[in-house]
Amino acid sequence: MFKKDFKSRLKEITSPVLFFFGILIAWEILVLIFKVPEYLLPKPTRIIAEFSANFSSLSYHIAITLLEALIGYIIANILGFITAVIFAHSKTAEKGLYPYAIALKTTPLIAIAPLLILWFGSGIASKSAASALICFFPILVNTVKGLKTLDDEVLDLFRSFSASQWQIFIKLRLPNSLPYIFSALKISTGLSIIGAVVGEFVGANKGIGFVILTSSYYFETAKMFAAVTMAALAGLLFFYVVSFIEEKVIFWQKDSLERY
Repeated sequence: MFKKDFKSRLKEITSPVLFFFGILIAWEILVLIFKVPEYLLPKPTRIIAEFSANFSSLSYHIAITLLEALIGYIIANILGFITAVIFAHSKTAEKGLYPYAIALKTTPLIAIAPLLILWFGSGIASKSAASALICFFPILVNTVKGLKTLDDEVLDLFRSFSASQWQIFIKLRLPNSLPYIFSALKISTGLSIIGAVVGEFVGANKGIGFVILTSSYYFETAKMFAAVTMAALAGLLFFYVVSFIEEKVIFWQKDSLERY
């Protein structure tokens, strides 16, 4: 079992790495062949050199962005979960408030970001608020669906034993909704970074979004690509941390899949 699991893990890691290096090699060759100017599309070797030269500075700025994203992520998921529980138990609340949640989702974040700067200032608070806004909808929708998707026979069994609403929630609704919740949590990892970066575009003097914006002003395209790469790596790391937690929490799902 351990050997099989190790081979599976190795394959999961090897395939993306091989594709990554294949894309970099093809990119390098095409830029050289077509003589693309560096300010339009720098070579991967140039981006790697810029990444290495500015690693400490980029690390500082991505740490700021990650902090903003994490704060917004936590706030959004707590509020989204509480709202979903209310919606799952009250049709009146769901019908009355759900359209506003959809309206919030469909409003472009870049249009709201200046207001957030005005309300919360140009510090971490406004970027965290932007991150929270973009992360709120996925957790709300998925949690509502998870809490409502129940086997009628199992629910009737709980009720036949005179289970209270609290017992039904803790022992049936919540465990049943966990796959849906973690699906939303994984989606929101990348969205939280996007929200923080968009907030930094509007007004900031630090953060990876600030680096991307200032690099574009001075046509430092290689540095801009290095900053984008750092943001992508941060989002990837965030995603895999949540995926790891999911494996530990919803262990029965993995066990059931392994049987087949």
